Amino acid sequence: MTIKDVAREAKVSVATVSRALNGSAGVTPGTRARIERAAARLRYVPMGAARSLVTRRTQAVGALLPDLFGEFFSELIRGIDLAARAHGLHLLVSSSHGDADEAAAALRAMQGRVDGLLIMWPHAEPGFLRKHLSDSLPAVLIDSALRERRCARVNNDDYGGARAMTEHLLANGHRALAFIEGPAANHDARERRRGFDDTVAGRRGVSARYLQGDYSEESGYRAGRTLLAARKRPDAVFAANDMMAIGCLSAFNEAGVNVPGDIALAGFDDIPIARYMHPPLTTVRIRIAELGHAALERLVTQMAAPETPEADLTTMACEVVVRASCGSRAPPAARKQPEFHTHN
Repeated sequence: MTIKDVAREAKVSVATVSRALNGSAGVTPGTRARIERAAARLRYVPMGAARSLVTRRTQAVGALLPDLFGEFFSELIRGIDLAARAHGLHLLVSSSHGDADEAAAALRAMQGRVDGLLIMWPHAEPGFLRKHLSDSLPAVLIDSALRERRCARVNNDDYGGARAMTEHLLANGHRALAFIEGPAANHDARERRRGFDDTVAGRRGVSARYLQGDYSEESGYRAGRTLLAARKRPDAVFAANDMMAIGCLSAFNEAGVNVPGDIALAGFDDIPIARYMHPPLTTVRIRIAELGHAALERLVTQMAAPETPEADLTTMACEVVVRASCGSRAPPAARKQPEFHTHN
């Protein structure tokens, strides 16, 4: 069916049908209702490609993520998609799988198919974006250290969250700490390591051990096995994300090590499964879906005024969520933070 068929059925002009179905003014409520009923009876669907040629808008946004696997990315995509739908936008998602060539191919493939782009890729740098991202395409970076003139950023307060959790562990009497790091290339992993480092630095009687991880359960499991094989075990383990903490917990459970009786354990992110572990996982809560929502809202603002991009930074607050895995009941009292704040 074509728009001409709808016009014939509703006994109006093609131009009137176009205005009614596009939500334009100048069509009476009665006429609009008659046109909508005619379109429904005929099962008419407007051709998006043709409309895009006229409006120069695709009504779609893209998201380039480092991976699509796991609860973190599922929650992030959910937040982005819900916000996109509220603006009448569709979401196209692609993953770089940590590979620069795949990231470049994804960026090129998005050109002309989306009106704006969200980028969460740890290896993004100015030269790469200038080469593969059109100047005319609005873009927002998520969890990035990059200061690109035309791209706003939406980041978590990873540094503050790591400091708060480390302070919580110290406040509960733990002095021999182990920290399982995330991928060195990730801005969020570096900030979490920095927050831990700055908190333990100069503390009398406090020792810190570091184990390398890659944000996967497997790397957390390996780190847990390494700690169990050591001559002296830590009082507490702080993993830079929940997936590694869960892997570490599995290693401890296999060995019959009691958490938190023998070793306290904490993670970062507060993915949905964290509260259902045994014991439930103490963690730093990131509102993951809200991070995606905030990034999409910032992108919509940039899409509305692409000629005047603002390279500002929105920082989403984190909070310590205390559960049974660290053997204490409450976080430090003065840890409430605002929901987010913006830096120019």
